[in-house]
Amino acid sequence: MREVAALQKEAMDMLKKTSRTFYIPITFLEPKLKKAVASAYLCMRAIDEIEDHEALGSQEKQQLLLATSKMLLSTEFDTKEYAQLVEPFKEILPEVSLRLGDWLAICPTDLVEKVKESTSEMAEGMAKWVEKNWQVKTKEDLDEYTYYVAGLVGVMLSDLWKWNADIDTDRDLAIAYGRGLQAVNILRNKDEDSERGVQFFPEGWTREDMFHYAEGNLAKADEYIKSINRKSIVLFCKLPLALAHKTLKALKNGKEKMTRAEVEATVEEVQAEV
Repeated sequence: MREVAALQKEAMDMLKKTSRTFYIPITFLEPKLKKAVASAYLCMRAIDEIEDHEALGSQEKQQLLLATSKMLLSTEFDTKEYAQLVEPFKEILPEVSLRLGDWLAICPTDLVEKVKESTSEMAEGMAKWVEKNWQVKTKEDLDEYTYYVAGLVGVMLSDLWKWNADIDTDRDLAIAYGRGLQAVNILRNKDEDSERGVQFFPEGWTREDMFHYAEGNLAKADEYIKSINRKSIVLFCKLPLALAHKTLKALKNGKEKMTRAEVEATVEEVQAEV
C-alpha cells in the first residue's frame, strides 16, 4: 500500500476528475471527516463504474459486484484478492475501480467499517438491479433502486455526521436527500437511458410524474438540512442540493443541464448563504 499522505492527495485528484458535484463540497469538510467522505465517495464510485460499464456483460457485472460486496464485509479488506478479482478486466475498468483498496486505506480507522458496510450493501443492491436490467415497473421499484444507489449514501453520511459532530438526523429524510439527487439525474439522462434499454420511469409515469417525485424528495432534503448545525457540514449538504434544485428548474425550462458559469455562481451563492 502506498504512503497514506500520497494516497490522500491522489484521492482528492481522483475526486476532482470523477465528480464536479461532490469535489467542491468535500473540500469544505474538516480534515478527518473530509478523508472519510472522500474515501466513501471513491469506494462507491468504484462500484458504480462497474455497474455502468458498457463493455461488461450482465453476468460479469453481477460476479464483480457480489464478490466485492462479500470482500467488503471481511474484517480486513484483502487488496490482493480484489486485485485478482479485477485482473481479467484491468484493461477496461477505470482507475477508480481498480484502486478500491487504496480508497479504503485513506479512511480513518474508526470509520472504515461503516464505509465498507455501506459500500457492500450498495454493491449487492446494484447487482440485483443489473440482474433486472434496470427495468423499473412500479414506484416501489423506483424507491428501492434509488435507495441502493443514492439513499444509502444519505444514511451513511448521517452516520458520519453523528460520529463527527453528534448531529442526529432523520433517516427517512437522509434517504430522501439521496433520492432527490438521483431523481434529477434520472430526468436529465432519460433519453440516454432509453437508448441503452434502461427504464427508470415506472410504468405509466409521465415526465411530470418524475418531476413530482424529484420535487417531493428534494423538499424532504431541504428539511433534512435544517437539522444540521455545523457550518462545514451544512455547506457540504447544501451545494449538491442547490445544484439539484437548479438543474430541475433548467430541465423544466427545456435545457439539458446547467452551464459551468451557473454552477460556479451557485457555489458562490451557497457559500454566501451559509
